[in-house]
Formats: sequence, C-alpha cells, structure tokens
Amino acid sequence: MGQQDFMVGYWLRRAMAPWPRRISLFFLAGIFPIAWVFSTTGREQPVGNWFNQVAYPPGTTLQLIYNILLLLGGILFLLLLDRLLSRWSDRFGEASLAKECRSIRHLAIGYPAGMTNFEVLREQKFLEARLQPLGVGIEWIPFPSASTLLAALSNGVIDFCGGGGTASIFSQAAQHVFVRVAKEKYPDLEGQTIVVPDGSAITSVADLRGKRVAFDEGSSAHYVLIRALKLAGLSYGDIDPIYLPQDEALPQFIDGKLDAWVIWMPYAPTDERRRYPGRSLGSLKDLLGAKASAELHTLYYSTPELLRDYPRLLKAILEEVNEAGCWVSQRLLEEQSVTSSAISSSVEELQRRSLERAILPLDVPTLESLQGQVNILHSLHLIPQRVNVRDGAYSIELRQNWTC
Repeated sequence: MGQQDFMVGYWLRRAMAPWPRRISLFFLAGIFPIAWVFSTTGREQPVGNWFNQVAYPPGTTLQLIYNILLLLGGILFLLLLDRLLSRWSDRFGEASLAKECRSIRHLAIGYPAGMTNFEVLREQKFLEARLQPLGVGIEWIPFPSASTLLAALSNGVIDFCGGGGTASIFSQAAQHVFVRVAKEKYPDLEGQTIVVPDGSAITSVADLRGKRVAFDEGSSAHYVLIRALKLAGLSYGDIDPIYLPQDEALPQFIDGKLDAWVIWMPYAPTDERRRYPGRSLGSLKDLLGAKASAELHTLYYSTPELLRDYPRLLKAILEEVNEAGCWVSQRLLEEQSVTSSAISSSVEELQRRSLERAILPLDVPTLESLQGQVNILHSLHLIPQRVNVRDGAYSIELRQNWTC
C-alpha cells in the first residue's frame, strides 16, 4: 500500500475520541430545550409566541415543573452515558493496544544524541514499562543527526524518531517516506549555537564574512546559520560553507581548520558534549531574535505503517514521550527550587510547564513556519523543488487521542 493509505479509516478511529463524543452528546442535550418549546407551544402558533406563554404558561405550574425536570433528567442521562462510553473506550483502547503489540513484537526508535526527551525516555524506561509486559521489545538506535534519522525511517530501519523540523524539508524534497505526527511544545533555545575557537577574534555573526563555517547539511543548524547571517546583514554566499556531520567536524575544529562551527545541543548533559571546545556566539534567541521559538521546532516522526496499522501503539509512544517531557520539567523545577539565586519568574515558568503537556499535535502555525523555511531554502537553491509540508502524506494535523 502507498503512503496515503494510512488515511483510510482514520475518521472511523476518531469516532470514539472523547471530544467528538462529548460534542455529539451535548448536541443531543440541546435538543431537549427545543423539544420542550414545541411541547408547550401549539403547532398552529408561531414559535415567537412562546415567550408570552412562559410568562403565562398554559395549564398549570405542575406542567412547567414536569418539563424542567424532563430537561434536567435528559442532561443527567447524557452525562452518565458519556462516562460509561469513556470507560468502555478506555478498555477498548487497552485491548486494541494489546492486540497491536501481539502483531508488531519489536519497535525500533531512533534518536539524535542529546535530545533530552528521548534521553530521559530511554534512561527511565517509561516505554519499556508500558510495552514490554505486552510482549514488545524496544530497540534504541542513536543517530548523529535528524537527516540520517529520517533516511533510516524511510528505509524501514526504525519505526519512530524525533528531531529538528528542517531535516524533514530536505527529506521530503528527496522523496523519503515518513509522517510528521507531533511537536514539542517548547523549543530548546539553548539547544544550538555557533561556536568559534577560544582564541578567535570573531565576536559576532557579522565577523563570519569569508570564514570557513562548518555545519551538518540539511539540518536545523543549516537553517540557523542562514537566518543568523541574514539578521547580521550577510548572505549565505558571504561565507565558505563546509558540510560536515558533527563527528567529523569536531576533530577539524579542534585542529584549527575551521573558523566557526554551527552545532546541535553543544552543552547537553553528556560527557562527550561537555568536552566540546570553543566559545559560543550566543543562544538561538541571541542569534535569531525574539521569533526564534516560532521558527525552530522539534518534531516527532513515524513510518506511515505505524500510523496506519498501529494507531494505539503510536498513541502509547507519544504518551510516554510526553511523560518524559513532564519528568524533565519537574526535575528542572526541583533544581531551581533549591537554588537561592533562582529567578522567581523562571521558577513560575517551570511550575507552569511541569503541569502542561510537553508534546502537542501539529498545528497550522507550526506548518506555516516550516513552509517559510521551505521558501528560504528553495530560494537559495538548496532544495530542488518547493515542497508542501502540509501534504497529508507527510503531516498529520488532526487532533490525536493522546491530547484529549
């Protein structure tokens, strides 16, 4: 079956989602007042005359009380029905998950080193605790970048992964097979930067004119550099771009063969990242301005088969990724709470985040931002055609059950 086949039956699976069900039930509840109006109003009279009849109801007050009780009873019945359907839906969902797990047995998840939610998910074994009792083995496969992750996803090496959104543009242009299924709510504005050697005379992005700048081609670092150069009054042609993955760029940077290096997660809490040399030119907010968080997104990707054939399993994966994100926020809050120098506003922000979902469905602003990246990359002839990121074969915008 083709990539578009996963949409077959999608709306049928949505039918038992909590919000559509509740909307339908409360729509039915709205029928009761209308029925009451017509029950107390003769067919031969205009409905507008009903207002006069409320002030002077026909018959006795007992009839009016009866109609009100009928209305309240109907609403109560629908609320109880919603509760019963919700419990039935939960039991049905767990049974469906178990059935899907019996079919798949093995799940391969790819992750870029330093991606916090995946590091926590792997270390805390949230997913193993959820799926191993159902007979599913979890394999974790590290990758150097999101572009290599998506190539592996397209080739069937992995089933699910996460990474920067820019890589998906290059992969879509290369006609790789994958589906964008979710996004992180809060991008990490400390997650990328441009570093220069410690003794370098370079102090700002404007000083990069004519310099050798290394980055992983097709990654979010690629886009960060393009945008940072533009904001500094430079063009992409003003530098000497050196396309190198991070593991190959590191030794050249150490040997002084590079003037600058755009890197992903340079200061993530791993021993390898702590050993990275160099001096940062600033955070993403420093490099891209106030709109940095709206431009760069961390996305989650699935194979079309996982979305189409194992929707309950995908839902479970996203729920556990979300759990990992909440765990991260809670740990950061605990660390801030014991630090006397912690700023109250940052503590309040962490408190709010710890109570919110870390993972959200794709939305229009996110995809519009991604499409803006497409336009920039195509104008620089970095991708062969102007792809449409809202293509239903590559992005799912529908609200998923795991957010209800």
